[in-house]
Amino acid sequence: MSENSMIFIGEKETFIARVLIRKVQDAGIECSFVINRINIINEFLEHVSLVTLFMDEGERPDEEVLHFLTDALDEKGLKMILVGERHDVEHTLDRVPGDLIYKTFSRPVDNTEFVNSITDYFNRANAGEFKKSILVVDDDPQYLTMVREWLKTSYKVSMVNSGLQAIKWLGKNEVDLILLDHEMPVTSGPQVLEMLRSDPETSSIPVMFLTGKRDKQSVMKVVALKPEGYFLKGIRKDELLEKLEEFFILHKKL
Repeated sequence: MSENSMIFIGEKETFIARVLIRKVQDAGIECSFVINRINIINEFLEHVSLVTLFMDEGERPDEEVLHFLTDALDEKGLKMILVGERHDVEHTLDRVPGDLIYKTFSRPVDNTEFVNSITDYFNRANAGEFKKSILVVDDDPQYLTMVREWLKTSYKVSMVNSGLQAIKWLGKNEVDLILLDHEMPVTSGPQVLEMLRSDPETSSIPVMFLTGKRDKQSVMKVVALKPEGYFLKGIRKDELLEKLEEFFILHKKL
C-alpha cells in the first residue's frame, strides 16, 4: 500500500470528478477513479489509505454498497471523505458510522479546501495519528526493541522499561492497549495491573500480559488476573500481529 494513495468512488467519472482527481494528483497523491461496484472497489481497497465517495445528484450508492464500505473501512482502519449534494451527504451519514468519516463536502466543492483536507489527512496518517496506540512494558531492552520493530508499521508504539515508568507515562498519555511483562524487578506485571485497575483514569485500559513461562501453573496464574489476554514471549511476529488485529476488531464491536 502506498503511503499517499486514495481512490475516488463514483457512478461515473464526471468532469467535476476529473478536476478533483487531477488537483489531488497535482498535490503528489496517487488517486484513481473507481466505479461504484463492490467487486471493483474491493480490488482497490488493499492498496489505499483513504477513500472519497463522490455522489452526483441522484447517484448515491445503494444500501448494499454502503454496508460493504462500512465493514471494509472498519476492518482495514481506513477513513472516507463524502462529496455530494447536502441531502445525499446527510443520507450517507445516517448509514455510515461517524468515526469512519474524515470530512464531508457539499457541492459546489472548494477545490483548494478539498485538496488541503486530503494532504492534511496523509500528513496526520503518516505521523501515526490514526493508528491504534500500544504501550509495551518490559525490563528487557532487546525484547522492547524487537516488539517495537514488529508493531511500528501497524501501530503507534511507545515503550517503557519498568512498571513505575508505565504508571508515570500513563499519567500524561492515552493508549489503546498495554502489553505488560509479567516478571519485572521492583514492580511486577501483576502489581502494575492492580494499580491500573484501582485508578478510575486507567481502570478501563485493556492489558495483555507477556510471559516467558510456559508451565500450566504459571499460565493459570496469569489467566486468574483476568487480563484481556496473554502471549508467551516465544510468539512469532505474524501470530502476534494477527492476535492484536483480532483483539482490536472484537474490542471495537463490544
